[in-house]
Amino acid sequence: MKVLTDERICVGADLAAWMAAGAAAGLENALADPAGIIPTIEAAGLRGLGGAGFPTHRKWSAVAAQPGPGKWVVCNGNEDEPGTFKDRFLLSRTPHQVIEGALVAALAVKAANVVLYVNPREAAAVRVLREAVTQWEAHPLFARLSEAIGEELHLLVITGSGLYVGGEETAAVASVMGGFPFPTLKPPYPAEKGVNSAPTLVNNVETLAHAGQILRHGPEWYRGLGLGGAPGTKLFSLSGDVLRPGLHELPMGTSLHSLVFEQGGGMLGGKSFKAVFTGGPSNTLLTADDLDVPLDFENLRKRGSRLGTGAMIVVGEGTSILRKTAEYVAFFAANSCGQCPPCKIGTHQVSRILERVEAGAGRPGDLQALENLAELLPGSGRCGLVDGAATVLASSLKAFRGEYERALRRG
Repeated sequence: MKVLTDERICVGADLAAWMAAGAAAGLENALADPAGIIPTIEAAGLRGLGGAGFPTHRKWSAVAAQPGPGKWVVCNGNEDEPGTFKDRFLLSRTPHQVIEGALVAALAVKAANVVLYVNPREAAAVRVLREAVTQWEAHPLFARLSEAIGEELHLLVITGSGLYVGGEETAAVASVMGGFPFPTLKPPYPAEKGVNSAPTLVNNVETLAHAGQILRHGPEWYRGLGLGGAPGTKLFSLSGDVLRPGLHELPMGTSLHSLVFEQGGGMLGGKSFKAVFTGGPSNTLLTADDLDVPLDFENLRKRGSRLGTGAMIVVGEGTSILRKTAEYVAFFAANSCGQCPPCKIGTHQVSRILERVEAGAGRPGDLQALENLAELLPGSGRCGLVDGAATVLASSLKAFRGEYERALRRG
């Protein structure tokens, strides 16, 4: 079942067409019972869909519990990780669904400032969002929201730095305030001290897009969309060695096999399935032995992996895992903000060794050095960038050690 990608609501910036599809009912229900918003989100089992999978209602409750006016909601559309392209679709094709979710969240936590924070490279999404915001500001619902919140509501589109690290929530806060997106140590969390030191809710685009749907149809409906007890639907960014790459909205809990071989049409060029970078390149590789795994938070955790953003980068036989790992670690190294020496130096060191080994110029101690770095680097930075680089390195070493050893023998 298509929910977020239903063609009837993929109308761009046309607010009238979106509302004609009955799509604003979630916000209307929220206005009718603001106190019931967070319990409804909790009952639905919605979790953060930007990577961490944190229970959404807990984030919202933390901000709602903070006193005083001047709170903020930041819809995080920085999306910059290789293989991830779900948020740009939602922002450009169905922006009102995202805005509705952000407004529902603002009503729930009593935040009068709502920011749509977007990667500046997504020029089409920025243009559509600005047009959509203008239409919302002129609609009677907007005035009703200001009255319900108790402050004049402000809806802003702010472009970020275009840096990958700008997607981390504290970095997003810094960027919204006009600064460089340096991640900061937590606590304090944005819920306590965020934009302009005020309580701030930061949620991913896809997470907020689900909120309006849940308020419209109810938590039981939402839970019934998933498989095996997993609630809702999930957007999967499928790419790599498959016949039909693209964005696929499927029930949460759909198997990896179904995603690759049914939705994706199977392997490109008749190749055998080798592996998949699950949830993007910052997570654990899964192999052919894992094709049966249901793609949801809990089942992937049992396999030592994570759902992440839902990006699935498929690798077929004949494609080098070592080469792909080197590419992704180089991405992380290039995108380190430089605040944390173990991250900046460590990711560059891993990248240099991987490039050397992959080129056939490896040295006798390189494999041990990579293993040591994979063990030492996690947890050494203020954000998850260095952890992502270490995770993909450790996972590739564990599952495809033979590739490393063969490359070293060439040296």
